[in-house]
Amino acid sequence: MRTDSSPGTLPAREHLPATDAGTPVLDVVIPVYNEEKDLQPCVRRLHEHLTRTFPYAFRITIADNASTDGTPLVAARLAAELPGVTGFRLEQKGRGRALGTVWSASEAPVLAYMDVDLSTDLNALLPLVAPLISGHSDLAIGSRLARASRVVRGPKREFISRAYNLILRGSLQARFSDAQCGFKAIRRDVAQVLLPLVEDTGWFFDTELLVLAERAGLRIHEVPVDWVDDPDSTVHIVRTATDDLRGVWRVGRALATGSLPLDRLTRPFGDDPRDRDIQDVPRGLARQLVGFCVVGGLSTLFYLLLYSVFRQFAGSQSANALALLVSAVANTAANRRLTFGVRGRGGAVRHQAQGLVVFAIGLALTSGSLAALNAAGGSPAHSTELAVLIAANLAATVLRFLLFRAWVFPDRGAEQGASTAVAPHAPHAPHAPAAPAGATAVPYRPVPHQPYTTYQTTQIRADEAADAGWRDATLRLQPVHPHDNDPGDPR
Repeated sequence: MRTDSSPGTLPAREHLPATDAGTPVLDVVIPVYNEEKDLQPCVRRLHEHLTRTFPYAFRITIADNASTDGTPLVAARLAAELPGVTGFRLEQKGRGRALGTVWSASEAPVLAYMDVDLSTDLNALLPLVAPLISGHSDLAIGSRLARASRVVRGPKREFISRAYNLILRGSLQARFSDAQCGFKAIRRDVAQVLLPLVEDTGWFFDTELLVLAERAGLRIHEVPVDWVDDPDSTVHIVRTATDDLRGVWRVGRALATGSLPLDRLTRPFGDDPRDRDIQDVPRGLARQLVGFCVVGGLSTLFYLLLYSVFRQFAGSQSANALALLVSAVANTAANRRLTFGVRGRGGAVRHQAQGLVVFAIGLALTSGSLAALNAAGGSPAHSTELAVLIAANLAATVLRFLLFRAWVFPDRGAEQGASTAVAPHAPHAPHAPAAPAGATAVPYRPVPHQPYTTYQTTQIRADEAADAGWRDATLRLQPVHPHDNDPGDPR
């Protein structure tokens, strides 16, 4: 398998590494805390289902994070009675801590986890991990909000779940549909790079992992699931929601300031369509236009709101100047990060200074329009002032975009073959040490397009997989018993 020699980067998405005869292909982790009642039926049912339907070697790992009841004894008994079941004890609480610890230590090519209550129907497990085994995707999640999902739960949990995902879409621009369904899988090579970047050790662990993976350009596969709410769930909804909102704020701030080294992961796989040259089209023009229009629309609303507030205690010229100054600073900062993709604090002061020059041009246009209106009409109505200002701002917007693109945030990569500097790793990330002060970051250069590599596809039976190991690059999954169905939870 070809890998990238630079630290902190993912290997090429060609196929998963071959495993030894005794190494499981799939490691399913069940994080538990004081679950002595539900643990045994959960593990036995999962073990029976995998034995009957999964065509490769597997392992079930019980991750006990600081249970104080009989959970460790139940886990030890299950590990002794069932082949392929093992236990792992942590002395600190936290579902994210348990998953991160076990996943980091596992040698299985595909890592998964599910909640102990087995609310998700197990028939979705093979569709969940199949794209990871084949190498098609990097992460996979079960989605209760997909159109084909069948979900049974109360209105309160339904509202909270949908509201939380709307918050993620609005604040972190997340595109995945369900962040917190306890049914996920990840490739081990991907986990080795992403896990050191995830700070949360509790329930926000899933969301942070998915947001970072999505921002890094990794492929997330979603599987519709059948899901039945557990009425005896011990999750504290209010406390979990509060912790999640804190996590959203922390990750959003880190993404906005560019403190996460995601540029190292953006193009890890060699053959990326974004690296192919497209003739006669300015790089990023369409995306920049969309971003500029969105930021401009929000800035205009912000400006009009400020003008209306300032107009209550100041004249039209003073209110216009103050509103335009405040909105211009916010507009430059938003365009710098969202439209033109400039990360980090380097050059921020210079960009704001250049933005103020653009602001002066806009001020001249709008102030001139107001002066002409006052000279022509004497005492115009407030609505007339707003209409004139909107027209003047539209004219200034076109000029602002051209100046931003050509002068304030030019495409340095087209001229110098360099891109925006990459922020150093956070102190807890071991894969890439922080750059010394004053050092110049190595610019990213697109990898030349390489032709696709064709792998032979081999059919394999479950008994052959257990004996011979995982020998082929891609394996066509064939169910052992195509007509078997998991009976599911009788609830």
